[in-house]
Amino acid sequence: MAGGVVVNNGGGKDYPGKLTMFVLFACIVAATGGLIFGYDIGISGGVTSMNPFLMKFFPSVYRKEQEAEKNQSNQYCKFDSPLLTMFTSSLYLAALVASFFASTVTRVSGRKWSMFGGGVTFLIGAALNGAANNVLMLILGRVLLGVGVGFANQSVPLYLSEMAPARLRGMLNIGFQLMITIGILCANLINYGTAKIKGGWGWRVSLALAAVPAAIIAVGALFLPDTPNSLIDRGHTDAAKRMLRRVRGTDDVEEEYSDLVAASEESKLVSHPWKNILQRRYRPQLTMAVAIPLFQQLTGINVIMFYAPVLFKTLGFADDASLMSAVITGLVNVFATFVSIVTVDRLGRRKLFLQGGTQMLACQIVVGSLIGAKFGFTGVAEIPKAYAAFVVLFICAYVAGFAWSWGPLGWLVPSEIFPLEIRSAGQSINVSVNMLFTFIIAQAFLPMLCRFKFILFFFFGAWVVVMTLFVAFFLPETKNVPIEEMVLVWKSHWYWGRFIRDEDVHVGADVEMRANGKVDPAKVAK
Repeated sequence: MAGGVVVNNGGGKDYPGKLTMFVLFACIVAATGGLIFGYDIGISGGVTSMNPFLMKFFPSVYRKEQEAEKNQSNQYCKFDSPLLTMFTSSLYLAALVASFFASTVTRVSGRKWSMFGGGVTFLIGAALNGAANNVLMLILGRVLLGVGVGFANQSVPLYLSEMAPARLRGMLNIGFQLMITIGILCANLINYGTAKIKGGWGWRVSLALAAVPAAIIAVGALFLPDTPNSLIDRGHTDAAKRMLRRVRGTDDVEEEYSDLVAASEESKLVSHPWKNILQRRYRPQLTMAVAIPLFQQLTGINVIMFYAPVLFKTLGFADDASLMSAVITGLVNVFATFVSIVTVDRLGRRKLFLQGGTQMLACQIVVGSLIGAKFGFTGVAEIPKAYAAFVVLFICAYVAGFAWSWGPLGWLVPSEIFPLEIRSAGQSINVSVNMLFTFIIAQAFLPMLCRFKFILFFFFGAWVVVMTLFVAFFLPETKNVPIEEMVLVWKSHWYWGRFIRDEDVHVGADVEMRANGKVDPAKVAK
């Protein structure tokens, strides 16, 4: 099989080679870039539930929360505070802006240096937050954290998709999402521990320990090899061929190398990737770069996560309810991500998207109905423990559905669909849209919850219907397809094919003929 082309069910060719320990180690190290994003997600939610933190930086929020507890007032409006949500979501605005600068760094200097820059910036932000004495230091630290997240989220998925063999690209790329979930879980466990520190300085430990994942990716990036794609793109062709032999574990790399060089030559004709990405032939990829991260944020994951503390509290977790619920949902998140890692290259992206969407929709309908039946529009109710346990079961099922579908695939699919000439720009759009709508929903969610009550569950449920139908009709299957041949997938799609002319397809003649049914695959495979 070493000398031939093996046609796989993804529609492209399977280049000779195997998963080497070199590639596996490089992908694991690169994936740790997800730790910084995950750790911040977990930490920011935890410290804002710590009273000493609120008393020091947000005293008005603390007073409002205490009054709500004392008077047993409306649970829907308990945490509605623009100042507090601005603290949390300022990171996402910084990440949005940083991702555009990261695009240039990633293209000109290579993926590893973008990761290194993200790690160092995040490290500085962690130090500022841990030592913060006023809101200004806190916000400045959050902005630096956001810059780090923007650089890491832009470069890591690209790196993983370019290093991985096509048939295992999904599994290795989802390592990024797995690290995000592990980061969230570690942060939740740390918060649970630091909240018990007497003296009220536990929040400083939580914030400062963000330096640990930052150091891991910063130091790890120094030892990472550049991807063959990036080396070719920057003119280091001999080094690229040596690297390709090493990452594939074979000397038989001429075919894949030729395809990479052809893609690089085409990319060099593009002097303005931000302008070119708007061309008609890139319409499918641009649509996905906007729609997928937008839909990922509209799944309603924030709605479900908000109610977890209230429900877990009724199950006997008392004052530790919010932190313990975060640990439990964090565990579900991690283990469900492993399901995606195992199945994504076997079942494909579409099946996971469709199954996950269906599961999330069912859970949202059930949880929304049960919450509405008890809390109604007043937001005041006592929930029996058996009733709450039933709701918690569906919350965990919802988190699991998200964790093996829209969670990891929201990062995987956009990172693998762009041709080299617009890849960095496309991934920057993906990250920036993700961060923009994370920011918008973080700002709007609590006010919307206060006004729409349990109806908000059905609002996000309607979006899940829309995104599931979108995937069913407009997202082609991309499993096992080499990145440089992805254009053939779009060209053969019932809708997107109309945007791509025959002259826009620049891949090996044998592959193109085979895709058009002019060559018998059995005669090509050896």
